Amino acid sequence: MKISQLRSLVAVADHGNFSEAALTLGVSQSAVSHAIASLEAELGVVLFVRGRQGAHLTPVGEQLITQAHQVLGLLEQMAKTANLARGLQGGQVRVASFRSVATHILPKIIAQFRQRFPAIAISITEHDDYPGVEQSLRSGLADVGFTYLPSSQEFEVRELFRDEYLALFPATFEISNSQLNWEQLTNYPLILHSESVSCWLRIHEHCAAFGQTLKVAYQVREDSTIVSMVAQGLGATILPRLAAEPIPAGVQVYSLPVPLERVIGVAVLAGALQVPAVFAFLETLKESPSKQ
Repeated sequence: MKISQLRSLVAVADHGNFSEAALTLGVSQSAVSHAIASLEAELGVVLFVRGRQGAHLTPVGEQLITQAHQVLGLLEQMAKTANLARGLQGGQVRVASFRSVATHILPKIIAQFRQRFPAIAISITEHDDYPGVEQSLRSGLADVGFTYLPSSQEFEVRELFRDEYLALFPATFEISNSQLNWEQLTNYPLILHSESVSCWLRIHEHCAAFGQTLKVAYQVREDSTIVSMVAQGLGATILPRLAAEPIPAGVQVYSLPVPLERVIGVAVLAGALQVPAVFAFLETLKESPSKQ
């Protein structure tokens, strides 16, 4: 029997349906369904009556839910006892991040962390690009940073997720099939980052490797401005998915003719002495589902 199964049992019982339980747990509905089904198979009993009105505990489910609450409560107490021993009743974690991760990834991570360690403060410094994050780590202004892989040996880095570069086109763009080709991409006026942003270099190096030259109409620094300009029909763009979100309705999204992705990881300065709060934050990141 797994802790995730008990948490799914309690969440479904509390909300009366699988979708809201999944939302609360931060997992997919299929993951909750699988957890309940496997728990029922292990116990040899039906825990929920499923129907159009949702999911309701069976009589034996009513008996087991009380015990599930007790088990989870004991686990929480064990964690609190361990946290006290590890000195996690205070302190601060200083996080440096580039903007797209700070916007779309960090809020959920921080919410999970604060639930477990409410006494630990978190400060966030946003940077336009990952070199600023790495400089904050070098200078001791940040404990943890989000950067690209591969990275310098001066950092200990662990991969978190991979972010695909996408081609975004206005609603008026017409394509004969669902697959974008180089000719369509290179003949269309593009809105790209300014040359000081690392994304610009990655995109140009990738295209040059396949003998392609892009037609740049505008160079803009902010991701959101670029996406808005595409939505207004001023050109197309190439952006990592995370940087492009939220993608406005009507904007057409394609994979590049040859796929390109950036690998995002969490970094700390190699050999640096870290306080327990930093280890706790890194552990929360490790346990959190990766961005897909």
